[in-house]
Amino acid sequence: MKKIIITGGAGFIGSNFILKQIAETDNHILNLDKLTYAGNLDNLVSVADNPRYQFVEGDITDAELVQSAIDSFQPDGIIHFAAESHVDRSIDGPIPFIMTNVVGTAILLDQMHNYWKGLEGQKKEDFRFLHVSTDEVFGSLGQDELFRIDTPYDPSSPYSASKAGSDHLVRAWGRTFDFPILLTNCTNNYGPYQFPEKLIPLMVINAISGKSLPIYGDGLNIRDWLHVEDHCDAIYNVFENGSLGETYLVGGEEEVTNLRVVESICSILDEIRPSESGKSYREQITYVTDRPGHDVRYAMDISKIRAELGWEPSHTFEAGLKETIQWYLDNQDWWKALQQKQIYEQERLGVK
Repeated sequence: MKKIIITGGAGFIGSNFILKQIAETDNHILNLDKLTYAGNLDNLVSVADNPRYQFVEGDITDAELVQSAIDSFQPDGIIHFAAESHVDRSIDGPIPFIMTNVVGTAILLDQMHNYWKGLEGQKKEDFRFLHVSTDEVFGSLGQDELFRIDTPYDPSSPYSASKAGSDHLVRAWGRTFDFPILLTNCTNNYGPYQFPEKLIPLMVINAISGKSLPIYGDGLNIRDWLHVEDHCDAIYNVFENGSLGETYLVGGEEEVTNLRVVESICSILDEIRPSESGKSYREQITYVTDRPGHDVRYAMDISKIRAELGWEPSHTFEAGLKETIQWYLDNQDWWKALQQKQIYEQERLGVK
């Protein structure tokens, strides 16, 4: 049994991780989350009363609050998910991304390092700070390349630049202070509980609501799709078994153009939830002005995590996408509650 602080545990990946932890381990979890627009405690209703789970609402830029949470919980490690993560929002307003992703990470590192210095024996030796990051820090790829551990950073958006900054800070604490850090960089995630500003849930909801399905540019931008459950398994594997100071790249090995993703969503919906008009949902596809600085392709070399830790993705994109679409159809109360809060009304962001 371990006591693990999870930052950003009310978000998409963090909440999926907590649900798996409570279901599959005997670990105790403290979820520290600011509950910004994308943080949703409804994701965690099933574990809210579990004695191995507790929630603290707070901002990781608040050093006193972070210290208080650490002192009361006495963790064996931390997995840092908390981040502003939507590229389009970072174009509309970059400063919150800098504050949370850069300043917040620095404060976490500082407070956790101070706590770790006071530990003794096995508890100190076993402590881990795992920072969860993104493939977007590497920029854009050509057609035949892969992001590798030694790929230079070349971020294109305020979001990816802020995550690059946080990655560098984590490594700096490891090298300067011998702090026991680990990093993961992942490809595009999909699955249950994803906030509906992201491509897959947005397209599903727009489609069944009779709205247009906007494709940026020509729709030929390529992403590697990783099911969130596979990602959570990889993160915990790295946390438990990864070599200190190392970075592990996590991907689904499922490269798909944005256009094909949307067309696949339409085909699946045509099969399992035909439109009332009898027309294919593909007729709702529209093409809109491309995002500024839109990277062309992402793809990850996952040979290191496969060889060293024995992890590999278990979901195919075809099966995972169908399961995900069915989840959004079966859980309309979940996303309709977000719409009623008027947090996000599926408007286009990041057009500047």
